Amino acid sequence: MSISKNKMQVEIWSDVMCPFCYIGKRKFEHALAQFAEKKNIRVTWKSFQLSPDMKTDPSSNIHQYLAAHKGISLQEARQMNDQVTQMAAKEGLVYNFDTAVVANSFNAHRFVHFAKQHDRQGEAEESLFRAYFTDGRNIDDQEELIHLGKEIGLDPAALRSALEYGSYADDVRADIH
Repeated sequence: MSISKNKMQVEIWSDVMCPFCYIGKRKFEHALAQFAEKKNIRVTWKSFQLSPDMKTDPSSNIHQYLAAHKGISLQEARQMNDQVTQMAAKEGLVYNFDTAVVANSFNAHRFVHFAKQHDRQGEAEESLFRAYFTDGRNIDDQEELIHLGKEIGLDPAALRSALEYGSYADDVRADIH
């Protein structure tokens, strides 16, 4: 018996710099893979920012940011990140917090909305999570986003234009609201 010809819509609010969101994404994917009607599920990613006031600062590291943001010691921040790294490893994810770039995620969310228009939203989410947590790439840098877009089959010139002209900013704000 099939659910129906219409797909069930699953909306996930997430920030691509949230370590628990990446872990949750992977757990959701594992569960969905076991679901007999997985072909009848449509996943839509929605924008959310954990730290909307975060300033991109490639000279800083995420341990320093977390310590300052939470009012804890650098050692406590490292311990927290080590615990999350262990949780991620249980899901097959590699977190390299020592190389994570402190970056505001607003432009990354614009990138995801652009990708959605080209049926590449899921790929965009995965590439941003991997870029941030594993590869230590700056997810707020326009050239980096264009490179990530090219890796998942997006038109680099169209993406550059969208990023330069502020496209999808209202879509991100609407999701957050």
